[in-house]
Amino acid sequence: MARGEPRLLGGLVLALLAAPLVGLAGCASGPEVRAMSDPSANFAQYQSFGFADPLGTDRAGYQSIVSQQLKAATRREMEARGLRYAEQAPQLLVNFNATLNDKMRVTTTPEPVMAPGYYGYRRGFYQPWPMYTERTDVTQYQEGTLTIDVIDAARKQLVWEGTVTKSITSKDQQNVGAAIDGAVTAAFAKFPR
Repeated sequence: MARGEPRLLGGLVLALLAAPLVGLAGCASGPEVRAMSDPSANFAQYQSFGFADPLGTDRAGYQSIVSQQLKAATRREMEARGLRYAEQAPQLLVNFNATLNDKMRVTTTPEPVMAPGYYGYRRGFYQPWPMYTERTDVTQYQEGTLTIDVIDAARKQLVWEGTVTKSITSKDQQNVGAAIDGAVTAAFAKFPR
C-alpha cells in the first residue's frame, strides 16, 4: 500500500458514511412532494387553464386570501409552462385543497448511565460497565398539506395532482405568502410539461 492510500481510504470511508446523513438532513428541511398524472393525458394538447369555482380553499361563499395567493402562484407556474389563462372555456381547471394538522413526534433515544463503581469500594480501579436507559422526547408541531388538482374541463377528469407536505415553522407562519409560493413552486417542479 502506498503512503497516501490509508489517508485516501479513510477519507473515502468517511465520505460514504456521511452521504446518507447529508441526504437525511436535506430531506428534513424541505417539503415532501408527490405527484401523479393520468398516463393517457396528452399534456401537449392543452393550451389554456382557469380555476374551479368555488375553489376548495374558499370558505362561506367568499374567496380567502390563501386562495388568492394560491391562484397567483399557480398562474405564474402555468404561464411559465406555456399555458394561457382563460376565464371563459379553459381546457384545464385548477383546484386546491389545503389542510393544517397538529402532529406529535415521539423519539426514544438510549442514553448511557454509568454505574457507581465496582461494589462501591474499588472505584478508580475498574472501568464501570455502562448501563442504558431510554430518554423519550415529545415535540408538537403543525404539518401543512397542499394538494393542487388539474382537471381536463371537457372530460371532467383529473389529469394531474401534486401534493406538498411540510412541517410548518414559525418563519412560515410569519410569512404565509412566501410559504404558499414555495409549496406551489415545489409541486409544479413535477408537472409533466
